[in-house]
Parts: sequence; C-alpha cells; structure tokens
Amino acid sequence: MGTTRNVERRTILKAAGATAATLGLAATTGCGGDSGSSSDGTVTIRYAWWGADDRAKRINQTIALFEKKYPKIKVKTDFQPYTDFWKKFNTQASGGNPPDVFQNAIGFLRKYDAKNVLLDLSAQVKAGNLSMDGFRAGLDKFGEVDGKLLGVPVGSNSMALVIDQPVYTRSGVTPKPGWTWDEFHAAMLKIHQKTGRAGDSGMYGVMYLYDLYLRQNGKAFFTADGLGFTEADLKDWWTKAEKGLEQGEFADAKKVAQIKPKSAVAGELAAGEFTWDNFTVRYTSEGKSQYRLAPIPTTDGKKTGQYLGSLMLSASKRTKHPKEVAQFISFMVHDPEVAKIMGYDRGVPATQAQYDAFKPTDEVAKSIAAYEESLVSSGVLEPITPHPSGADLCESAFLRIAEELALGTRSVDDAVKQFFTESKTALTA
Repeated sequence: MGTTRNVERRTILKAAGATAATLGLAATTGCGGDSGSSSDGTVTIRYAWWGADDRAKRINQTIALFEKKYPKIKVKTDFQPYTDFWKKFNTQASGGNPPDVFQNAIGFLRKYDAKNVLLDLSAQVKAGNLSMDGFRAGLDKFGEVDGKLLGVPVGSNSMALVIDQPVYTRSGVTPKPGWTWDEFHAAMLKIHQKTGRAGDSGMYGVMYLYDLYLRQNGKAFFTADGLGFTEADLKDWWTKAEKGLEQGEFADAKKVAQIKPKSAVAGELAAGEFTWDNFTVRYTSEGKSQYRLAPIPTTDGKKTGQYLGSLMLSASKRTKHPKEVAQFISFMVHDPEVAKIMGYDRGVPATQAQYDAFKPTDEVAKSIAAYEESLVSSGVLEPITPHPSGADLCESAFLRIAEELALGTRSVDDAVKQFFTESKTALTA
C-alpha cells in the first residue's frame, strides 16, 4: 500500500537485483508500444507493475498460463521500481497512452479517476468477463469509488507489529490482543532497560499506523475529500514520538538511516516496528533472529481500527480491449495455479479459491495467514476510509517531513505546519 517507509524499503531490496535480462524472461515481455489486434484476431494488451526480478519471474509464469488458456490474447509487460513506475505511468497517462492493465493502490484511485484515466470495470462484471465473486473479508468492495469499480484486489494485508521474538522473551514482554497504547509504551521502555535496544524503530512516519490510531479515536487520516484530523491531533502524535525517542523507546533515527535499506529490526537497533503483515518475509531474509507478528495496540482495549488493504489491478479507460483486459484480471485473481506461483508476493491471496490453493509451508508465511485469519475471526476489521485525490502526495509528504523531524532538522510545530501546508496544496490541485 502506498509509499510508506516500509514500502520503500521493500521496493529498494527487491529492485536492487533488477537487470535488463529480466525483461527477456518471456517472449511476450516488452517495455511499451501500442496494444492492438493482428489479422488473425489475436489482440495484445500491455500490463505494467512495480517490482523487480523475483516478482517479474512469477508474473511472467502466470502470464504464460493465461496465454495458454486465452491463445488469442498476448500480453506485453513492463515493470519498474516503485518510484520509477509512477513517474513513467504519469508520463504515459498524460500522453494518452497508459498501459491497458496495471498494478495499482488505494491512494491512487481517486487521483486517476479524476484525471479520467481509469476504466469502470462494472460493465465487464455485468457482461460476465470479470467475476467479483468469492473474495475474502469484503475485499470485493476495496476498489470501489463512488459506485465505480476502479480496481480489483490481488492480495490482502493489514498493519501489524513485527517483533524480534527472542528480545521480547528476554524482556518479559508478551503482546496480547487488546493491549493499550499505555501498555505498549511501558513495554518499549522495559525492553530498552532490559536489553539496551530500543523497543521500536519509531512511529514518526508510519502514516497507516497513525490512521489506525485516529480510527480508534473516531477519526481517520483521510476523508473522501481531505484530511480527517487537525493540526492539534498531529502535534500530539509527533510530540509523543519525540518523547519516546528521548526516553529510548524508539531507535536513534540517524542510526536507522545509516543502515538503510536494512530495517532497524533486522539491524538489531530496535526490537520491533509497525509494518504490513506480509512484509514479515523481509525481516527473515535480512536478519538473524526469529520474527513474529504481534497485535496493534488499542485506545480502549477493543478497537484496533484495522482493515484489509490490497494491491489491485486497474484498467485504462483508453484501452481498445476492455473485454480481454477484464478476462486477464479475472484470471489473475481467481485461477488457483496463479496463487501457487505468486504465493504471498503481493499479500495473502484475495479470493477464497486462491487462498485455498496456496498452502504455505514455511513458518513465516503460515504466521501471516494465521494473523489475518485471527483478524477476520475476531471481528475487528472495518471498511477502509476513502482516500481523496492527492492522497499519494500527502503520504509522501508525511513520510519525508516525519523523517526530518526524527533526524532533528525540524521542530514538531514546524513539521506540523509544513505537512498541513503541503497537504492543502496536494488536495486542492
């Protein structure tokens, strides 16, 4: 989801190995060109996503399956690291030549709908070319905006606290569902006192965590047309974060910056950090310890504010092949063999058929599935708050300004003022 610090870290790690050779992984692979039709009725659609070698290999395998089932549809692919993807996409969209189908996220739906870029897929559902049946936990509604179906989920994830389990055990800290923020802060201090390690990597710039905190208190980061909180609210949040840094609850931001792209948890600067549950795989590959998922702290001991988020597939309003694009999306979110190939690369499979088809064998993936199952069964999940046009720019500003605050180059008051100034511009553009 979005451009949070954790998304950026994961993207950097996965993008580091991207090579030109990957672009030749399949005969259908390419970097652009117009989609069209051949004399024998074969059509070509363009598919773009962000990611690198590993995701490209998996996706090209799924495309081979699709083309076998639909021999009259060929797929040309293009992938980039996260930031480069959106730069290229903006250029293509501005020039009237976006890809027919592309990976998308919640923060971009209203933005590109307002720019008349996104195809409403509802007509393709009615025509029987795209099935929206069988999605898990209400995910079928995730890509709907103002009655239009602008994105179809390919996987799910939710915010969690990833912890270094041995450090927590040595400190005598056991997170339990319903623990409060006061208990969380006390636990962070206890970890620091017992081990000398910061309890957490720092909460400054984790926008989606702040969103959960706001939702726990009857607000939200975004409303359908703007921000759902005040300058006073943000000042309170960032003041608490600054106090936590001074007391040793949170890791030294300068040291965290020095070890990037490795995380503060894997780098043994902090005992945990808030991120998306499906990112747990990353810590295992980076670090030497055992990492587990812990529940989100609460304000009242009950409400977590959580929802299932998702990457999505969206279609261009300018595509000449809406039927074929819809068939492609439907195949990618429902076919069991696709799930076996993709695993949890883009989150836990969004449809029940794919969820049942992929049975993880490693402990980390099992823990991710168990965590999401616990969220569903406990009844804590709520609908996601709408994201207005400009949400992506607000998220980027939040991350950057929070990092400046953590590094000591801005005061809390200055940071709050700067964020609201930039957000006002982003949301009225």
